[in-house]
Amino acid sequence: MSAEEKKPKERIGVYICHCGSNIAGVVNVAEVSKWASDNLADQGVVVSRDYKFMCSSLGQELIQKDIKEQKLTRVVVAACSPHLHERTFRNACKGAGLNPYLCELVSVREQDSWVHTDKAAATAKAKAIVAGGVARVIYHEPLEPLHVPIHPATLIVGGGIAGIQAALEIADAGFPVYLVEREPSIGGHMAQFDKTFPTLDCSACILTPKMVDVGNHPNITLLTWSEVQKVDGYVGNFAVTINKRARYVKTADCTGCGICWEKCPKKVIDDKFEAGLGYRKAVYTPFPQAVPKYPVVDDINCTYFQKGTCKACEKFCPTNAIDFAQKDEIITVEVGNIILATGWDLFDARRVPNYGYGRLANVFSNMEFERLSNSAGPTGGNIVLRDGKTTPKSVGIVHCVGSRDKNYNNYCSAICCMQSLKFAHLVHEKTGATVYNFYIDIRTPAKAYDEFYQRIIEEGTLFVRGKVAEITDAARNPGEEGKLIIQVEDTLVGKQRRIPVDMVILSSGLEPRAGSKELAKIFGISCSADGWYIERHPKLDPVATMTEGVYIAGCVQGPKDIPASVAQGAAAAARILGKIQQKEIALEPVRAIIIEEKCSGCRICNTLCPFNAILFHEDKMVSEVNPALCQGCGTCVAACPAGAITGTGFSNEQILSQIDGLLLLTLDKKKEAAVV
Repeated sequence: MSAEEKKPKERIGVYICHCGSNIAGVVNVAEVSKWASDNLADQGVVVSRDYKFMCSSLGQELIQKDIKEQKLTRVVVAACSPHLHERTFRNACKGAGLNPYLCELVSVREQDSWVHTDKAAATAKAKAIVAGGVARVIYHEPLEPLHVPIHPATLIVGGGIAGIQAALEIADAGFPVYLVEREPSIGGHMAQFDKTFPTLDCSACILTPKMVDVGNHPNITLLTWSEVQKVDGYVGNFAVTINKRARYVKTADCTGCGICWEKCPKKVIDDKFEAGLGYRKAVYTPFPQAVPKYPVVDDINCTYFQKGTCKACEKFCPTNAIDFAQKDEIITVEVGNIILATGWDLFDARRVPNYGYGRLANVFSNMEFERLSNSAGPTGGNIVLRDGKTTPKSVGIVHCVGSRDKNYNNYCSAICCMQSLKFAHLVHEKTGATVYNFYIDIRTPAKAYDEFYQRIIEEGTLFVRGKVAEITDAARNPGEEGKLIIQVEDTLVGKQRRIPVDMVILSSGLEPRAGSKELAKIFGISCSADGWYIERHPKLDPVATMTEGVYIAGCVQGPKDIPASVAQGAAAAARILGKIQQKEIALEPVRAIIIEEKCSGCRICNTLCPFNAILFHEDKMVSEVNPALCQGCGTCVAACPAGAITGTGFSNEQILSQIDGLLLLTLDKKKEAAVV
């Protein structure tokens, strides 16, 4: 008996959406609907309709009415991408008493009307797509979601403002949080800033209360100087292995008195917190308000670890808290959900050699200027040149360094314009110098941002529209001697200009953190071409990832300012709290299944699975899929040489039948049968 004769006789409803003019502007929807009714009846189509917006409540009610009155056993909806509305139509079927997984959504928008201009060809293609959906849905089986319990604890990786906000939201709701930060203190880049735009609040003044709240919160376990090494498990039940690096300080005994770093004789250039402008000791806390208060010993620069001598910190510590024998500690924590909030790195302006950073003394990066202008910085807030004493009389601020540039990063870094305007204000306020802002476009879209821009104009900042070509110290006339000359095309006046200044500040853009791709592999998520983590949907779900239970917040998703990072941290926390309070989550039942009798034990699937969802039983020499870990990607199904793995919802019968339908082979077989 042929596969055609084995097909069960189903009652199928076909529904084609106009999507306004998105589909109907190119595809003759009414013709496709009539064609399906006339030509696919032998395959079980008993009703075929078109409607302007199938996803609307009226469109869904139309489907539900037909399910009840026409006694439909299968539904095919030809509309937009399943990523957008598959759940909508499944829920409509469920509301009418039909198993939601007996609904097939085929895309005639993204895969047809949006990519074609020939209306006749697009209409013919839509017919083929519908035929494929009908042929496939016959082999659908009723499925039930997998229910997984949710562990109430949450892991947050990254102790910047986004991670801090997320941690406090969840902890304040009464649930445990593990906050992992690889630096000695939480606070992130925000702790380095002087003022925040557009309100010019002191950054430390608004950040440190939140840091203290995190450090003192009974529901937050703070793991600084630590890094995640491995993640096992699945949504609701993750097992996370964390490496707590040795601080060489017994935190139970340390009071944070500071005697150890006062007595330490070894000074080291602080190229992290002070951006290379200041010094720290070999035993240190990054800044006075650090949380936790405990110092760390820099074993790379410490004299004891280099030569086996000194131990001044140990000798002077009043509580005997220094422990040079301390080792790294590996701990494992169990959590139900994870938030990644690891932040950003600054674009290295040395990569743009014509701007002279690292070669010309008085060319500063934006982070260097933040520390210069900060009252707790190496100059006490005095804006001076590299000699440490000369106040600049003219300053040039260059926007978009490394951003909006096809040679480096093509994207906008979102914060550079407002940051540069803030710098202009601080220079005016502290030095009275003449300030030039060199910009491509001014982008000030958020609340009170454009008003801040107008304020900076009123303060006397001079704006030059044009991309800076070069910064040099090669003078062409006496007025340029001893100056930095900014060579730029002023596009508003249409000519080249050479503007001499004493100081240049480069507003470098934001980049993904070094190692972000490796971290993404640990957590089973994806990165964009630029290196930012990819969200489930850029508009409708910007905090979730394609891996259930793993969320992103702040600049790991892409460049954004402090308010947006705080909002995203709170949003990720809210999503997790919803799951925790439900106590269990329903997972998509589309999973791989290994047919034990066919499995040869070759283990090819074990090594290929990106989610580590396949176990191997040594006693039986067969593999088995953990359905809670499996994400239904299909890698193992395609790779199995024995054909022992099948994908629920993507069986061979379903795929091959859909291909037959797309090629209209089902109609050819119908014609052949008629001729015979």
